Amino acid sequence: MHQVVSATTNPAKIQAILRAFEEIFGEGSCHIEAVAVESGVPEQPFGSEETRAGARNRVLNAKALRSDADFWVAIEAGIDDGATFSWVVIENREQRGEARSATLPLPAIILEKVRAGEALGPVMSQYTGIDEIGRKEGAIGVFTAGALTRSSVYHQAVILALSPFHNAIYR
Repeated sequence: MHQVVSATTNPAKIQAILRAFEEIFGEGSCHIEAVAVESGVPEQPFGSEETRAGARNRVLNAKALRSDADFWVAIEAGIDDGATFSWVVIENREQRGEARSATLPLPAIILEKVRAGEALGPVMSQYTGIDEIGRKEGAIGVFTAGALTRSSVYHQAVILALSPFHNAIYR
């Protein structure tokens, strides 16, 4: 059984990680331990590079905290070019896999508040009245009328980031 450390305690992200690992390695193939670690970037990262750096930092910090795991996984959400997205970084002892998620264009009224210094999650909670929406369906769930959720979009990116770990051609 794979010991997987999730560099987040966010339920939406943990669900995406668990689903992806089970789809790739088989149901019941992993145990996930969630840890809270720092990203080393602002609460609301801007741009692809800052967001990816946050995910990489979370993996590094999770490895320092739980060095005996088989995999370390981080999902860092950010804002880039008027849209929300995330970077997924997965490492084991030999290699790293990274993937960027799909993007969701954000309405101007939401972007104004985020650009003024507020994080997207709290802005969306104010807009929707849903407490801690970032730990649930997120802006993605709201603006896609539930057709997608934060977790479902992250799930795809985790699947993509896992590609190097089960395809020999990457080694």
